[in-house]
Amino acid sequence: MLVNEKILWTNNDGFTISTEKSFLDIDVIFNFLSRDAYWVKGITKELVVASIENSILCYGVYDGNPNDGPYKQVGFARVVSDLVRFSWLGDVFILPEYRGRGLSKWLMSVIIEHPKLKGTSFQLATKDAHSLYAQYGFKPLGQIENRMIRSLDWEVVYQGYK
Repeated sequence: MLVNEKILWTNNDGFTISTEKSFLDIDVIFNFLSRDAYWVKGITKELVVASIENSILCYGVYDGNPNDGPYKQVGFARVVSDLVRFSWLGDVFILPEYRGRGLSKWLMSVIIEHPKLKGTSFQLATKDAHSLYAQYGFKPLGQIENRMIRSLDWEVVYQGYK
């Protein structure tokens, strides 16, 4: 865990963002990612749990405050980073019934302003929401021909977590 970092933000509409992993509702995250997220549809619960455990920061968005009483998880994002040069933003979502309330903008603001992340080179991959991310300095990759990728093999990944 990152020491001496703010782990909870609240807004005037009764929503909270926290980096405290113990507040995360794994079922909400798993159900959205495995059923609704085009980028990992069909992912297993074991791999969702492993991705959370192995990410430096996970952000939960909550209707309510996990410290003060009942709350419901309504959004999520996770960051993989060395906290110096590189950060990868992934699995960003707000549940459909909570969209249009500014929660994704608030979440992005909290993430990019994190003191240990704000100087890093942030990357993400998305088919949609380009205008959202552009508001926070994200741009399409230049010289894409210089980038390389090794494809993900879900079966091999899953075998490592059985």
